Amino acid sequence: MLPKWDSVAAANYAGVMEDDFGQENNSTTDGSVDGLEVAEGPMDSSLAPTSKPGEGYIILAATPIGNTGDASSRLIAWLGAADIVAAEDTRRLHRLVTNLGVKVGGQIISYHEHNEAVKTAELLTQVQTGKTLLMVTDAGMPSVSDPGFRLVAAAVEAGVKVTAAPGPSAVLTALALSGLPTDRFCFEGFLPRKSGERASRLHELSVEKRTMVFFEAPHRLEAMLRALHTAFGPARPAAVCRELTKTYEEVVRKPLSGLLEWAETTQIRGEIAIVVGGAPDSDQGTIEDHVAAVKELMEQGMRMKEAVAVVAHDVHVSKRELYSAVLAARA
Repeated sequence: MLPKWDSVAAANYAGVMEDDFGQENNSTTDGSVDGLEVAEGPMDSSLAPTSKPGEGYIILAATPIGNTGDASSRLIAWLGAADIVAAEDTRRLHRLVTNLGVKVGGQIISYHEHNEAVKTAELLTQVQTGKTLLMVTDAGMPSVSDPGFRLVAAAVEAGVKVTAAPGPSAVLTALALSGLPTDRFCFEGFLPRKSGERASRLHELSVEKRTMVFFEAPHRLEAMLRALHTAFGPARPAAVCRELTKTYEEVVRKPLSGLLEWAETTQIRGEIAIVVGGAPDSDQGTIEDHVAAVKELMEQGMRMKEAVAVVAHDVHVSKRELYSAVLAARA
């Protein structure tokens, strides 16, 4: 039986609030938004995708990234309906279902990065006998920086149906809260821990024009920000997002130089996502624009030499030429 509060969640999924899709958001008179159909009427009560009688399938279900209230109606229903629940951490699963007030109806199997190579074939065999398999990870969507990719790839190759119960995503939440461009982005996950390998990867990404999203552990955040600062330059806009959807959620938005200073003097805890703006275009305006940018940084307390270095790095111009232009403008 679903918790009482879930009737509210179900109601929210049943349709779309008018204020969410007004004319300013490119809605159309036929109920679509930018060419996408908007859900209308009651939510489909059927959990199962279209399938042949006796055909098994896999469901990837997103779990809350910090706030249990974000659990979807479909996740809750599948926890009780699936024949098998494959969980990244069975202890975390137990805490989740306890908080939700639901009971797992099927067999629980541990499925994580250390055993997925062995367990994948076993689980796929079970699905091919007609069973439904629910895949959940500790937080967010399975296979996105989490176990699940091997299972999906094997299922696709074997012709087994795979569907999803979408939900919370740390990647998209951090991106949306960062204040950085969201129209084009890439997800890089956790970078290599070894400094040399990490520096090599960041060097490749230094010319990436899309907004980038990284994950990092709190005890490695300072080192990661220093590596980003070195590879991308001090003025690149970025945001550190921690404890998303939790009580102490925090989003710190600064240039990489400011974030590094913040990390050096702050005790940081919790899950971390770092969002970094893409590389600027090579043509960043006239020399007058560059001089104005230097003056703005100086007004914020930066020394002229440092300000010139920051702007020259970001717009790919000669420091010597820019320094001379700033001196000429001050004369």
